[in-house]
Amino acid sequence: MGEYSPSIHGTLDAGLESSLDPHLNSSLLQGVELDPEALAVTVPEPVHLMEGMFSELHTVVSEVGIPVTATHFDLQEEILWMGNHRGHATSFFGPTMGRYSSFQVHATDDIRHIQSLETGVLFLSKCNLKCYTRGGLVMFDYPMEEGADMHSLLMTDNNTLLMGGLQNYVVEVDLNTVQETQKFTVEVPGVAIMRQTSRFIFCGHTSGKVTLRDLRTFKMEHEFDAFSGSLSDFDVHGNLLAACGFSSRGLNGLACDRFLMVYDLRMMRAVTPLQVHVDPLFLRFIPTYTSRLAIISQTGQCQFCEPTGLANVADIFHVNTVGQLLMSFDVSSSKQALAFGDSGGCVHLWSDAPEVSFNDYSRETEFALPCLVDTLPQLDWNHDLLPLSLIPVPLTSTEPLLSDWPTALATPSPRRAPPVDPEILRTMKTVGFIGYAANPRTRPRNQVPYKIKDVELDYDNYNQVPESPIGRDEEPHLYMVPKKYRKVTIKYSKLGLEDFDFKHYNRTLFAGLEPHIPNAYCNCMIQVLYFLEPIRCLVQNHLCQKEFCLACELGFLFHMLDLSRGDPCQASNFLRAFRTIPEASALGLILADSDEQTGKARLGRLIQSWNRFILTQLHQETQEQEGPQAYRGASTSSLGSSSESAIGKLFGCEVENSSLCRCGKETVRSTLTLLFTMHYPEQNSQEKTIKEYDFAEILKKSICLEQSTQAWCENCEKYQPTVQTRNIRCLPDVLVINCEVNSAKEAEFWKVQAECAFNKAMQKEAMEPAKPKEPPPMPTEWCLDMEGFTFDTRAEDLRHVWIPLTLKMSISKSQGLEISSWPEGEELSAAEEAEGASLYDLVVTVPHILDARTGGNLVAHIKVGETYHQRKEGVTHQQWYLFNDFLIEPIDKTEAAQFDVSWKVPAILYYAKRNYHTKYDLRSKFKDMEYRVFTSIMKQQETHDGTKSTIKPSQMSVARITCVRGQGPNEGVPFIDDYISTQEQVVDYLTQYSGIKPGDLDAKISSKHLTTLKSTYLKLRFLIDTGVRFVGHGLQKDFRVINLLVLKDQVIDTVYLFHLPRKRMISLRFLAWYFLDLNIQGETHDSIEDARTALQLYRKYLELSRGGGNDEVRKVLKGLYEKGRQLDWKVPDSDTGDGQGSLKTAAVFPSVMGL
Repeated sequence: MGEYSPSIHGTLDAGLESSLDPHLNSSLLQGVELDPEALAVTVPEPVHLMEGMFSELHTVVSEVGIPVTATHFDLQEEILWMGNHRGHATSFFGPTMGRYSSFQVHATDDIRHIQSLETGVLFLSKCNLKCYTRGGLVMFDYPMEEGADMHSLLMTDNNTLLMGGLQNYVVEVDLNTVQETQKFTVEVPGVAIMRQTSRFIFCGHTSGKVTLRDLRTFKMEHEFDAFSGSLSDFDVHGNLLAACGFSSRGLNGLACDRFLMVYDLRMMRAVTPLQVHVDPLFLRFIPTYTSRLAIISQTGQCQFCEPTGLANVADIFHVNTVGQLLMSFDVSSSKQALAFGDSGGCVHLWSDAPEVSFNDYSRETEFALPCLVDTLPQLDWNHDLLPLSLIPVPLTSTEPLLSDWPTALATPSPRRAPPVDPEILRTMKTVGFIGYAANPRTRPRNQVPYKIKDVELDYDNYNQVPESPIGRDEEPHLYMVPKKYRKVTIKYSKLGLEDFDFKHYNRTLFAGLEPHIPNAYCNCMIQVLYFLEPIRCLVQNHLCQKEFCLACELGFLFHMLDLSRGDPCQASNFLRAFRTIPEASALGLILADSDEQTGKARLGRLIQSWNRFILTQLHQETQEQEGPQAYRGASTSSLGSSSESAIGKLFGCEVENSSLCRCGKETVRSTLTLLFTMHYPEQNSQEKTIKEYDFAEILKKSICLEQSTQAWCENCEKYQPTVQTRNIRCLPDVLVINCEVNSAKEAEFWKVQAECAFNKAMQKEAMEPAKPKEPPPMPTEWCLDMEGFTFDTRAEDLRHVWIPLTLKMSISKSQGLEISSWPEGEELSAAEEAEGASLYDLVVTVPHILDARTGGNLVAHIKVGETYHQRKEGVTHQQWYLFNDFLIEPIDKTEAAQFDVSWKVPAILYYAKRNYHTKYDLRSKFKDMEYRVFTSIMKQQETHDGTKSTIKPSQMSVARITCVRGQGPNEGVPFIDDYISTQEQVVDYLTQYSGIKPGDLDAKISSKHLTTLKSTYLKLRFLIDTGVRFVGHGLQKDFRVINLLVLKDQVIDTVYLFHLPRKRMISLRFLAWYFLDLNIQGETHDSIEDARTALQLYRKYLELSRGGGNDEVRKVLKGLYEKGRQLDWKVPDSDTGDGQGSLKTAAVFPSVMGL
């Protein structure tokens, strides 16, 4: 470096003196715009850089007087990044240092570390990590914990990084989910610098120490006490670690140590310290042919030396900082360029070659597109065929364009039905309301002049996705659906559901339901029934002998929802029983797979039919008297009364139907109805506008329905026009309403009524005096403020709202049923209560979401009561929630009543009488009879046999469940070994993996202990509720197929006991061979053998843990994985598979568990 011409440095000094005088007052530069191009200093043309010798190539100014705190060479593109003390980032392109992008990263904090990625650039400040595109658009913003003081980050792989600073922890963040995955504790004062090799993660501490940590566990393996004062920088290359820092000088404080500490990583000890001639602040290995070190001082002196040799004074050169101090330093990945940032806002680029490349293989950098107006082609006016449309001309004329068709020609008109043949009308005879006529034979049989196209604007037709993109553009409602209302799907990976982030969709403690099961369209109504407290207690207290009882299965499912703490459940057993009910099939409630996947099902009508079916089915099942008392519990319970079903008490309403013939004969009969259907007034064809109606008025007419129809009259002995009227004798505790908005006509009626109600609310608000502005609510007020919209909701929020949140209902002898809207927050007076009036609050709305892209879906708005919040969260309040399968989100009460019928069509409404649940016994009695149920099933299970049913082949079903005792004199002896009589047609027994042979599940010829799934389910449920711990291999999937929720502290899974993070799962067969010297699962699997093996493996794990603790277990597991890689995870002398993948493909498989 000493042989360089002094003119090079002289030229740089002269070029910077005028603008970077250190004695110049920085305040004088305020308001002065500096041209970055004018400040860029290039090497003069006649000067040629010598290969292998570093010299200054370029200097640019980012912001005058603002220190450059971080520099970084982009690892993908030819870009140099810098960040300054005020949180501003700037990038420069190529060796010419042309400004590429510039943007503000943080408002106040300085940028401390920069790291480039494939898709963006990471910027680390004191308490924040941000990712930007190279053009300056924000990709994500990740705030730290309060009190964090971050200094460095380290990319451990493409999607994971570590962040450390002056605190007692290091954070691991997953860049895919932008969430913290692990937090490692470190000693105070924290980690300021991090480096990584293939063996260790190196952490530099401000205490002067360098620690070597395990790549996987971050546990400290070695420690070097480098300096007595503090550490300023260190670097690692090959088997060498070099560090620079400060030494303690007693009362004189810290002094820069001119000895570099060098360590040999093969022997883990220090070698001879290296004395240098500058005060080192930064150091980097710049390997070319040797392990060369670059040492940089804060004043700009740079020295190159070998870490194992002596430093030469001739290898010192100087960065011309014009009196400023160096604040940052970086080396390009190609080792051809060095970058220095100083306290005056300058960035200096040094290189050892004039044609420098920052990376060995850089991708092309994207630049802003040039203005296309300036690049239009030249037009030849003399050319005869020149199209004048190439010249954009503004429209200045007021005359209509030729392409503007009149409305009359552009209005679509449907093709009308062909007229009826006049000969048919002439010869037709009418009997009642049916006409009969002979076929005039004017055209061939079963033919019409043209193919009639179905043009009915039915709302359920929107479920079908348009065939072309043009059709999608013609329906603007396709893009109106908010994200939280859209159909949610589970994205499966090779790990199944284990790595799917359900917490992203549900941050509450309530449990969602998985939608991937056949006929899971009813998930929203299952949630509705669960959050009605009397229904929940009723089905949980119900237990009968029927193999497929919806009330029993619903009780089991509700028990899982009670135990879950935010994790989703699945209704597989309930839907399995639902498919066996003949009435469900007859009503068309069981969908084919093709209808669900293509969105052809009319979900609006379907869920209303399902609502009627489930209430009727539960009413019948809870009234039945079959089965011993041990199955039913105490008959004196108000929910299990034999005289009347609790469903009838809750939803039932005694209805008086009267039929009056024109002969004067009147027939009256009484029935019990569980729900009512909305009936809308007929629109007169002459009236173009729809009249305004109140919801309470329409509801009253729908309940007390009066209509004319043809009915049989016993007096006249023929069908006669009769007037049928309906009246109710009592009010139900819960009023269930099917909205029946199934066509465009009803939807238009609902839309017009909502607009009228909204206009009326706006007029009322305009007439009222302005209220004083209230302070903004607290952040948590959404869960505490339960006032009605009459008081605290703005009229603007009532758009698309027609239904009231509260109704007042009463029955009087003089006037009959009276219904009116009522302010939600008000109570009835004593006189009104004495007259028998009741208030009904809206608690459930179920809308049908129209989305042609996904086929549509069903969601539920549910007002969750105080008891549910008390059990889940320990607080007492009421709150509305949106339930969209496994997506659960709190919403405002007005959103629950809003129905924009262009995409959100009302289907079901539930109104509950205020404080209705106080009259019901809400105590759970299931635990009191569990032991009796368990004993009764053990005695009677031999009597059950199997029937046949068909499901889709890919669905898995449990075939055998085995439990062995885990301790005591009978350890290893099975006490449950049940073969499950499945109702589903088995496509493949997969005997090699399941051990089940054809005929084992046939009740007529099987020699096995055959029983029903419900029987064995109750045995396992008894064991779980009594706190038994389960030991097995791969239990998580087994319990999922059985549809049982088991708390984590009750499960000991050998899959995870013998597993290292980020490694593969090991099969039971290989573990048994390695640890127990057993050769199991030779030809087929035996669940008893597997359960005993899992138990022995657990004993082996306890033995290893007691012998040497976690260190001994980790050492043994490393040996296990090493042996497995050598053998390709196959047990020697065996040609069969390891069985690890069998559970994923088998149609039937055994559940293996030990007790």
